[in-house]
Amino acid sequence: MKTILRFLMLISIAAASAFAQTTYDRHVLFDNSPTNDSDESSNSYLVAPSTLETLRDAMPVETAHFVSPPNALRLHWKSAPGGDWRMTVQIKRRYARKFHFEGDALTFWVYPDTEITTENSPRLYLMDSHEKGTPSVTLVTGDKKIPAGKWTQVILPFAALHSPNYNGTDDSAYIVADTLSVSLLQGLDDNLEHTVYLDDFQIRDAAPGDAIAPPAPASTTVRAYERHFDVAWTASDTSDLLAYRIYRSTDDGKTFLPVGTQQAGRTRYVDFIGAPGKRAQYRVTALDIAGNESTPSPVSDAATTRELNDDELLSMVQEGCFRYYWECAHPTAGLAPEVIPGDPNLLATGGSGFGVMALLVGTERQFVTRDEGAGRMLKIVRFLAKADRFHGVWPHFLNGDTGKVIPFFGKYDNGGDLVETAFMMQGLLAARQYFSHDNATEREIRDTITRLWREVEWDWYRKTPDSDVLYWHWSPDAGWHVSHPLIGWNETFIVYLLAIASPTHAVPASLYHTGWAGTLERGVNYRRGWSRTKVGDHYVNGHTFYGVKLDVGEGTGAEPFFTHFSFMGFDPRGIRDQYTNYFENNRAIDLINYRYCVDNPMKFAGYGPDCWGLSAGINGGGGRAAPRDDNGTINIMASLASFPYTPAESLAALKHFYRDLGPKVWGIYGFHDGFNQTQNWFEEVYMALNQAPIVVMIENHRSGLVWKNFMANPEIQPALDAIGFQPDPVNK
Repeated sequence: MKTILRFLMLISIAAASAFAQTTYDRHVLFDNSPTNDSDESSNSYLVAPSTLETLRDAMPVETAHFVSPPNALRLHWKSAPGGDWRMTVQIKRRYARKFHFEGDALTFWVYPDTEITTENSPRLYLMDSHEKGTPSVTLVTGDKKIPAGKWTQVILPFAALHSPNYNGTDDSAYIVADTLSVSLLQGLDDNLEHTVYLDDFQIRDAAPGDAIAPPAPASTTVRAYERHFDVAWTASDTSDLLAYRIYRSTDDGKTFLPVGTQQAGRTRYVDFIGAPGKRAQYRVTALDIAGNESTPSPVSDAATTRELNDDELLSMVQEGCFRYYWECAHPTAGLAPEVIPGDPNLLATGGSGFGVMALLVGTERQFVTRDEGAGRMLKIVRFLAKADRFHGVWPHFLNGDTGKVIPFFGKYDNGGDLVETAFMMQGLLAARQYFSHDNATEREIRDTITRLWREVEWDWYRKTPDSDVLYWHWSPDAGWHVSHPLIGWNETFIVYLLAIASPTHAVPASLYHTGWAGTLERGVNYRRGWSRTKVGDHYVNGHTFYGVKLDVGEGTGAEPFFTHFSFMGFDPRGIRDQYTNYFENNRAIDLINYRYCVDNPMKFAGYGPDCWGLSAGINGGGGRAAPRDDNGTINIMASLASFPYTPAESLAALKHFYRDLGPKVWGIYGFHDGFNQTQNWFEEVYMALNQAPIVVMIENHRSGLVWKNFMANPEIQPALDAIGFQPDPVNK
């Protein structure tokens, strides 16, 4: 399936769209590590008798000395005759981030334990993403020195690195814009131990620029939760803003200590402070690219953390993840980007459809007012009505500025994507029922959604009038070149339901059985092709795994997101088709995933009753065929969006993620994508495909809100009847 392939391709694909970059993106190579023990983006090399301190072959992190709070890097070495060592700090490769740094020098801060001279200095070189590097140089030259016991900024102009073509005019030269890593390596073999702390690596102009500090944020607020404070402030109004520094006081505003750094463009910070019962106040400063720091903002009111009950924890998680869609929304489209950090103009139709359902939850839970929620919804449907569609079907990715298709996956990805459209339409139909008030805004929302719903030509995506299956893509240039059939079991169930339910362009209900659940040779080969197993290759399964019987699905049921994406609006409770009750089948898939993690046959760090969820993600091997695809990565959404099916197991995971892992996995927009404790890898990424399923499925567990609104659409029940769904009292 394309969604699985998409996740596996993330790191290697370069987007065709123009990437918007902030000042921070253009200049900062490293300012903080996501963990306080070792920096997972670094790597090392050592030849004895030289020595090099490492932790899991990575660079240790220092919390007592830093320039950019709350941590820095620690380099401890001995350069011995005949030995060698190297430590490399690499920026994170992310599929929606291009390498476009700007500046004529590398700058960073150094705090050595002993004076650094040319006789004991390590050497340094840079490498770009094309594997072209600069010559290595010492940190100081001639009789210059870096004094011990204080922070000193090192400025290395690229011209001084004997790279006259660093601006990219020579194909064989290192290109600053594409910088990937900074390496420190053995210098002269003085055979003595040294320690230096390193922080705040930037590429910028060597000349510092103006000396005028930016304006301070005008206000600062704080909310206390159980283990963390959520700090927010007004933005500093300056064009060269680089970052903010966050200061905390625990003594009634008498003494403030630096506790965090936040990049420009974000005006929120999460400060974990330990067990409940902690009181704090905050103030924030602004920093520009020249390094000037503003005066502090006004001090926030004091707040005190306290233990939260289960309902309060669920609300906290929902609101945190909801903020992704509310605060990061594109100003024109009203939709959140595919991923952060990434291109804010790259909007995924499916993830945006999930965001629409999250908006219903945010409105109902009063994270925003109803007028605010309706206003945002109106902006969204107006944008969608003007955006590119192909026989009524939106593409996978839309340009937020223009509404035009972005062919992210290549030239054949320039047309309609039926699956992404189904995810969006699932959300829109739920919104059509939710925004039911008799006022101009909500009437326009309903009318626009109805028109968009009626204009989707589901029958066109049969490819031929007599086709017994639906197809994923159609391109105005290449037609049916991709020719990817929609065959279950996977995340595309909702496509068939909506195609059969369409009031204007319906397909026969028989396609549900011949296409989705089809057992002809094409369907069997398709399932075998992606799952590499004969178990479940005829749609039905019937095997038992970890004591759980699975009716439908390949192998052990595959990805947990199969149990989420089509079931955020569609309520599977109390009904069944001729194959299974899908609520119970989804529960079985998630329980198998849970019990596999408890068993942990690969002995990965962290797995257990409160740490589970194998599914596709940034670093995830996935849950298709454990242990074959298990690489030790937990996808947080996998367990938390499974709340309706595994409430006890999901709640245990939520508490562990928040209370035990804390700042490693939780940030300003809720939980991050995932983590791998074996690799000490904690990804600071938020995704439209992650945040909303957590919000929505927790709400369906709590109140059934989105299920009720989607199922209330009058077209849904007749479609279910036509397919052959019958009442099933098992989980009514």
